[in-house]
Amino acid sequence: MKKSIKAVYMPQLDKLGLSEAAAAMEGVAARDYVDQVNWPGAFPYKPVVAVDAARGDNDLYIHFFVRGNYLLASNTELNSPVYHDSCVEFFAHIPGEKEYYNFEFNCIGTALASKRLRRTDNDCYPAELMTKIRTWSSLGKLPFAEKSGIFSWELTVAVPFELFGLDPAALPEKIDVNFYKCGDKTSQPHYLSWNRIDTPEPDFHRVDFFGEMYF
Repeated sequence: MKKSIKAVYMPQLDKLGLSEAAAAMEGVAARDYVDQVNWPGAFPYKPVVAVDAARGDNDLYIHFFVRGNYLLASNTELNSPVYHDSCVEFFAHIPGEKEYYNFEFNCIGTALASKRLRRTDNDCYPAELMTKIRTWSSLGKLPFAEKSGIFSWELTVAVPFELFGLDPAALPEKIDVNFYKCGDKTSQPHYLSWNRIDTPEPDFHRVDFFGEMYF
């Protein structure tokens, strides 16, 4: 059964910095949890991950809250392998299109984004588009080696609708989405999803297992 979430319309977010936008979203934006442990035999670890969704007139706003073991932020270059670090992700697919869009962020807000047909493609966005993606992290933006312990952190991202093929003045009723939490190179690798994935091994690039986001 597919999950669904609504991106609540909050035009005031467009006038705020992202840390202020995160505070404004609290209690107003739609909230759900990235809590599906799809491969419990190999990757049983389950950090706490909440996700809030809202939209302004031009951007989609996603706020993540994470609490879990270990913390790693080694990547600072755009489109570097942020999924190796403590990472959260948002994938989107427009119904009727062949391609889908993936937006991935490590815990200090370094972004990786692309439009692709399948997992093995990697057509990353050029720098002039990447700079349109805004991020704010409660951890700041400086990289660090892995830290051991229990940590809580927040990340807010604003992704222009144009970056995943939508006209903000004529949004569809809904799109297909999934949210993820991973950390390939952390001491406790994990692969959580919002909507359940039924595959033998971790694979976030499965549009057939996306849920729905309503506008």
